[in-house]
Amino acid sequence: RGGSLQARSALGPALDKATGTLLYNTAARLKDPKHLGFLVGYIARREILTDLQLSAALEYVRSHPLEPLDVAEFERACGVGICVTPEQIEEAVEAVISKHRAELLAERYHFNMGLLMGEARSQLRWADGKTIKNEVDLQVLHLLGPKTEADLEKKPKVAKARLAPAEKQKVAVVENGDMGTETQSLLEQLRGEALKFHKPGENYKTEGYVVTPNTMALLKQHLAITGGQVRTRFPPEPNGILHIGHAKAINFNFGYAKANGGVCFLRYDDTNPEKEEEKYFTAIREMVEWLGYQPYAVTHASDYFDQLYAWALELIRRGQAYVCHQKVEEIKGHNPPPSPWRDRPVEESLLLFEDMRKGKFGEGEATLRMKLVMEDGKMDPVAYRVKFTPHHRTGDKWCIYPTYDYTHCLCDSIEHITHSLCTKEFQARRSSYFWLCNALDVYCPVQWEYGRLNLLYTVVSKRKIIRLVETGAVRDWDDPRLFTLTALRRRGFPPEAINNFCARVGVTVAQATMEPHLLEACAREVLNEQAPRAMAVLEPLKVTITNFPAPKALEVLVPNFPADESRGFHKVPFHQTVYIEETDFREEADKGYKRLAPGQPVGLRHTGYVITVQNVIKDISGRVIELEVICTKSDVAEKPKAFIHWVSVPLACEVRLYERLFLHKNPEDPSEVPGGFLSDLNPDSLRVVHNALVDSSVHSARPFDKFQFERLGYFSVDPDSEEGKMVFNRTVTLKEDPGKA
Repeated sequence: RGGSLQARSALGPALDKATGTLLYNTAARLKDPKHLGFLVGYIARREILTDLQLSAALEYVRSHPLEPLDVAEFERACGVGICVTPEQIEEAVEAVISKHRAELLAERYHFNMGLLMGEARSQLRWADGKTIKNEVDLQVLHLLGPKTEADLEKKPKVAKARLAPAEKQKVAVVENGDMGTETQSLLEQLRGEALKFHKPGENYKTEGYVVTPNTMALLKQHLAITGGQVRTRFPPEPNGILHIGHAKAINFNFGYAKANGGVCFLRYDDTNPEKEEEKYFTAIREMVEWLGYQPYAVTHASDYFDQLYAWALELIRRGQAYVCHQKVEEIKGHNPPPSPWRDRPVEESLLLFEDMRKGKFGEGEATLRMKLVMEDGKMDPVAYRVKFTPHHRTGDKWCIYPTYDYTHCLCDSIEHITHSLCTKEFQARRSSYFWLCNALDVYCPVQWEYGRLNLLYTVVSKRKIIRLVETGAVRDWDDPRLFTLTALRRRGFPPEAINNFCARVGVTVAQATMEPHLLEACAREVLNEQAPRAMAVLEPLKVTITNFPAPKALEVLVPNFPADESRGFHKVPFHQTVYIEETDFREEADKGYKRLAPGQPVGLRHTGYVITVQNVIKDISGRVIELEVICTKSDVAEKPKAFIHWVSVPLACEVRLYERLFLHKNPEDPSEVPGGFLSDLNPDSLRVVHNALVDSSVHSARPFDKFQFERLGYFSVDPDSEEGKMVFNRTVTLKEDPGKA
């Protein structure tokens, strides 16, 4: 409206429609209103006449945030004063048509006229598009004459070459927690312009970025240091184990850097010494590397404690921070009373802050606060607090520690991070991020937010996992029923499956809440390609082959991957005593039952033999404990209805079968689970099979090795395995349980 009034004062009442449209577009598209008057003046004086000129003018203003603008350069950039005559348009179109004359005469009106338009426009950037189109139409008509019936027929479509299935790229679709079947690779989603992120050094082009008189000089220094390289960081707190939500953050930060030829730092946000432990530092790095990423450098917020302290003193000197004595309870929430110490003299705050550093204040007796109001209304966030706790790395050098709000942006600045990627809940801290860097006149990166990844039927908060461990509901942070990354690894989820899951969720701004079965589907895809086949029996039933064809065990060749026998075979012994699943035998075959029963033979997988029941042996209680059978070569026997798996001369093992830890989708939601998450535990989340049998081909397997046990599912060797007693965790079943989808 201001632009319209300004234009009316210059033009009087004669504000035509075209000028009005330009003014409206200017007001709608201009991010920084300080240049509104400048642009309106050019429109009012009819020096900017077209939308093309306006777009160029807006781009120039966006790329030159500092005053004053170079007027001559601005006018050159958006074609002010350039008048394109009808004669120039006629000559340019004539030259283009002459260049394509042969194709035009051959294809006539089926020729792509847009090509002529585009080439003429490239020669006459500021010419009116409609005038060029009219001239092209006129000269084409002159060359070809009016359209004939043949010209009006539709051009036959050329069939596009189809991609082989393996070459097909998929596109991420996430709607209401459902995952589309098509997934673009994560690197494709993150490459180049895909996310509309700024280019390194062009931070000022980001909406909301604050430009100061020093910004351009600081960005110039930044580019000199980084060489225009993309720099990101993954900044976990070392006070807990990473979970599935962190996998998205790892993929986003490391992936964005990798996709754009940049680097990613692993920076531990170790500003809270009370909760930090060595095991967390180690586990975090281990999980980052397990997912396939190598940090450019491993750094710690504590590496910069001296610099951060020096900057805190500078912030006080500039009148932007003060020492406050309000209690923690008083300043909690969004409407705390203003601090009575906000306007205390700078010299006083400097002395008191030094006293804080020397340990003259007890915990909670003094804080250093910054003078700003954040987006969410929170006023004067705390920068430093007193904690008499030795630090994991700096020992007892400090008794004051910086907060996240103070530390994070300054560490990003020190490391010259280009894109500070964080989850949506940190959007409320964006203003303090920009404010603090600018208050200290240091390089200011850009904070970008993305949506969190949440999973149903689980809890991921550190506090709640600790409660589960303390109450004995789970064994530890790596219990395979949890969705921490160490737990997923222990259960047997391949890192590629987790990365693929993150790619399918997509790098959305919206929060994504997903079903666990979608992650399980990603695991099946990867394990089907990676996990060699073996045979195991969970509930063994002894079978004696009375006419076994050899005096000792035979060796049977079993393909590691039946769909691709070029990937090798392994040998398993086949003896007169074999073990099958109890559930693969029935004394009476119901209609539709195809496995072993009296009068109903079955094939033994990979052996080339069919077995037929001769005798059923039972114990005193009537339970079947052994079968006596005869075998027949499958090439002479009638084809059986089914083939079953078996083991012979097997290894004893323990198998752990997992189900969901919680009964409800949202165990933390009081409306769904009024008694709290601990009341929602699934009593059947773990079933241990103590006396399972597995074929001897797995005897040399190590912890985390993975197998597909035929007909049973995908399994991983657990670290609890000992000499003579292997332990396997079921990762996922072979097929999705319809009840879980």
